[in-house]
Order: sequence, then structure tokens, then C-alpha cells
Amino acid sequence: MPDQVAIYSASVLEGTPHGFLGRTGGFSSGSSALDGLNVGSGSADDTLKIRENRQRACDAVMPGGRLAAPVQVHSAIAVTADHGWNAKDRPEADAVVTATPGVLLGIVTADCAPVLLQDRGAGVIGAAHAGWRGAHDGVLEAAADAMEALGARRSNIAAAIGPCIAQPSYEVDAAFRDRFGEAHNRFFVPGKQGHFQFDLAGFVADRLQETGITRVEALGLDTYENEGRFYSYRRATHRGEPDYGRQFSLIGLPA
Repeated sequence: MPDQVAIYSASVLEGTPHGFLGRTGGFSSGSSALDGLNVGSGSADDTLKIRENRQRACDAVMPGGRLAAPVQVHSAIAVTADHGWNAKDRPEADAVVTATPGVLLGIVTADCAPVLLQDRGAGVIGAAHAGWRGAHDGVLEAAADAMEALGARRSNIAAAIGPCIAQPSYEVDAAFRDRFGEAHNRFFVPGKQGHFQFDLAGFVADRLQETGITRVEALGLDTYENEGRFYSYRRATHRGEPDYGRQFSLIGLPA
């Protein structure tokens, strides 16, 4: 039996079942890049183990919850879930929201920033996959709009930014920085010649605040450096590994 599932929680989401999970507590084995609680259906891991890992992760956060986890495509698309989705039902999107009790929202990451959101008073929750592209293109604003359509108010939404690649680990070139414009230069510090270190979590927090969500908590956990706890696409790429695992971030409304 694998170790207990490790759950990282945020104080701003207190009172709502949620968790940012890592690689601890899963059934996958045989590869240092996949070992543990790999929930990435896009990996070459055994399908049965991925299914077991997903179920174990969901049970650890909200037993009996009906999972709604989209097919992520690095977009600014947000969708609403009023029931759990099976493998054939899953829409392409990078944010999902619900006001339906019993639904458990999930997104997968492996360096991108997972963002969990709630308006506890309105009974509305959301989850977003905020890589640099999605955050830049408006996935967080789309999530907030979708939550408001269900009765939430931006001024009442709290957001937590989970484990993601940290600035010291995220080297980018000048062309990457230029995509963000001078107004966002503060999220880049000089690295080696012609390169910069990008603060993804800081940029995501700024986008949340710009859209009217002011209660924001960042856990400050670096997926790249914490190999024993988290999967990392960039770490696997730097090592020349052919594959990499993904971790779950989950938030639900109790039935």
C-alpha cells in the first residue's frame, strides 16, 4: 500500500474541502519521473494506475465527490460543471467552476500554477490551470466571470495559488519577457546574459488582483526544486527524461 496522500491546504479556503496534492501516496512505479501519485492521463503511465491515483486523490480531499476535470489545452476557456464528468464527457478548458453540491473540481499541473477559488457565502467554487500562457491570455478573468454567472461576487472570492515553478527555477529568454510588455517587467529579474528569471506565482497573483480578487494566498512551493514532493515538466526536460508525472489540485462542495 502506498504512503498516505500528502495534502497542502490554504488558509483562505478554510471551511471548503480542497487540497493541492503532490506525488506522495500513489501507485505509480518504475520510473523516477512518474513514481507516486501521478494523475496525468497524458503520460505514458499505466492507465489503471492513473485511474487508481485519481480516485485515491479524490477520496483524500472529498470522499464521494463527483470529479469534474477538464482536458487542459493552455487556453483562457472556463466552463461550468453541474455534474461529474467521465473520460468521454470532459470538455477542453483550463478553468472549471460549479455551484453544485457533491461536485469536486480538479486540474493537473507539473510546473504551471494551480489556482483554487471560492466565494463561500455564495456557495461557488472554481479551479484554474494558470500556466504563463493561460494567465497572460485571461484564464483567471474567465474563471471569475464564470463564478459570477453562478452568483459569486469578485469582492468575496478568495484564491489560493498552489505549488508551481518558482522564480529561481524559471529561466526564460528576452523574447519571452517581451511578450508581457514593460508594465510586467517587475516579474522578471536578470539571469545569465540575455535571460531572465520569471515569477509565475507573482504574475498570477497580480492578474487575480487586477480582476478584482484581493484575497490571494500563494503557498510558495517550488515544483522544480522539491523533487521528492512534486512532479516537474521542466526538471524532467532538463534531465532528458521521456515523460513526467502530473499532480492534482482539487476543490469541492460537500453534498
